Amino acid sequence: MHKHLSALGLASAQSTALRGIDIASQRPVQPVTLTRPHAASRAARFFVEKFPGRSMYAVKANPSPDLLQILWDSGVTHYDVASIAEVRLVASTLPEATLCFMHPVKAEEAIEEAYFEHGVRVFSLDSLEELDKIVTATKGAEDLTLCVRLRVSSDLSKLSLASKFGALPGESKDLLMATRQVADALGICFHVGSQAMSPDAYAQAMERVRAAIVEAGVTVDVVDVGGGFPSSYPGMEPPPLELYFETIHRAFESLPISYSAELWAEPGRALCAEYSSIIVRVEKRRGDELYINDGAYGALFDAAHIGWRFPVRLLREPDSNARDVAFSFYGPTCDDLDHMAGPFPLPADVQAGDYIEIGMLGAYGAAMRTAFNGFGSGETVIVDDEPMTSLYAEVEEPAVANNVVKL
Repeated sequence: MHKHLSALGLASAQSTALRGIDIASQRPVQPVTLTRPHAASRAARFFVEKFPGRSMYAVKANPSPDLLQILWDSGVTHYDVASIAEVRLVASTLPEATLCFMHPVKAEEAIEEAYFEHGVRVFSLDSLEELDKIVTATKGAEDLTLCVRLRVSSDLSKLSLASKFGALPGESKDLLMATRQVADALGICFHVGSQAMSPDAYAQAMERVRAAIVEAGVTVDVVDVGGGFPSSYPGMEPPPLELYFETIHRAFESLPISYSAELWAEPGRALCAEYSSIIVRVEKRRGDELYINDGAYGALFDAAHIGWRFPVRLLREPDSNARDVAFSFYGPTCDDLDHMAGPFPLPADVQAGDYIEIGMLGAYGAAMRTAFNGFGSGETVIVDDEPMTSLYAEVEEPAVANNVVKL
């Protein structure tokens, strides 16, 4: 259901660009999610225009149908889906999109439905058992693009993805050879981990790809460098994304692969982190601890469970003149685990009743939100201002979004 801002008492903001401070001035009782379509569109166009291959959005990062449509409208035509639910979601939202089922371990029933009902032709795998499952579920289909996932290091990334999936060096030869026999197109894929802080992560992984190709002696049609492309957070400011693209392109060009081989990537965080933020209210202050109305079971899972730091700002007019000090947050549930250590720098005079914007929550924040303990409701408002931090802000001027609240 959509309502105009005037229905929620926000009519005064319609004549100018809507900002977080305008929402806070209405003193909402529940958290309010702010979305910035122009930021997601800008990120998508950046990848579409500058990445030297095909960029497919990793849906798990944020499966919002609105976001999927924004990315499609901005030129993203391929989508990395990791479950049959994501397959159904993207197929129903974007019927013309190309879906790539890139989870290396899938239910046979999921493969069968994806292939026969939704037209999925791209699958990943990291074992002979999964290969057999795909062949059986697709009834020996001869139009498959099969991507063998190799295990690579996550040492240069903030979150490791190096232990759960991927064929080891001693396993990849037989797997590549067997997959080549049944695939119409053979691919190799990997994942360097989430929030890769150096382009060298991809250079090192490509050397693993080279070794696997040489050992197996197979013709490779696709090299998929996976995700891991970073966004900017406090204390985690990565190099420009162009450096990642240049490193990947050089490594790809030097591989012993088919002259017509394609280069793919699976950006998730980098396409949607800047898409949304959240406004929370301070319900209590206890020293340097702030009790807020969203938390570990809401949009701040990463802040609580892996110590991720997000940019914050106090939404108060006039601005506070107090110096910034380090705060931690407690969320609204009854659980001690509902704690975000931070540190989150805010003016020293912050108090109960104040509103805080927490930025860069477009990736995983919305996707992992629950209604535990009865919390989790709130409105979503489209705003026109810039994200609190951006890797793309200097690329082009943002478009003006429609001022609409989604309930």
